[in-house]
Amino acid sequence: MKHKPAGKVISIAVLLTALGGMYFIAKNLKNFEALVVSAGLFGPVVAVSLYAVFAPTPIATDPITLTSGALFGPFVGTLIGWMGNNLAALVEYVIGRRISESIDYEVYRKKLPLGIGKLPIDSPELLIFGRMIPFYGSKVISLMAGMYGVSIKRYIWTSAVVNLTGSALLSYGGHRLFTLLKMLVIVD
Repeated sequence: MKHKPAGKVISIAVLLTALGGMYFIAKNLKNFEALVVSAGLFGPVVAVSLYAVFAPTPIATDPITLTSGALFGPFVGTLIGWMGNNLAALVEYVIGRRISESIDYEVYRKKLPLGIGKLPIDSPELLIFGRMIPFYGSKVISLMAGMYGVSIKRYIWTSAVVNLTGSALLSYGGHRLFTLLKMLVIVD
């Protein structure tokens, strides 16, 4: 089984980007709020961009959505989370496509244990409900959708539905938590 040279370069570039992103995030996670606030009017753009930075890493973007809700309110925080998560989902999908192209995934797919290779990844139900699995469900579904060659139109609308719901809940939760903490500090 041959690997295509361009695919190897892309795979190495994605791996290095992911490692660099993880290092940057680990060093600067406490400064996220300061980074977004210091960007002024471009704060929401910075926040949305960070989702794409996190996409190839195993780090969840939920804290960005919570913080965006606290900083910008539940409505703008929801929009930031929704756009950012959709951007991250597209990055993950493209990574999955590149992996599939570089290693001839169809050969590996048939050998996957427990019938995983037979999952109907292109079904809207699996694309929607699989993304709802806590922690890494969305990343796994995004990568698999790219690797299995799911139609980009189907992938985008199913991701957008789940991302809107999740972003609204997290943003509102971040906003309410921030409000509660502010009240507690004022009372004390």
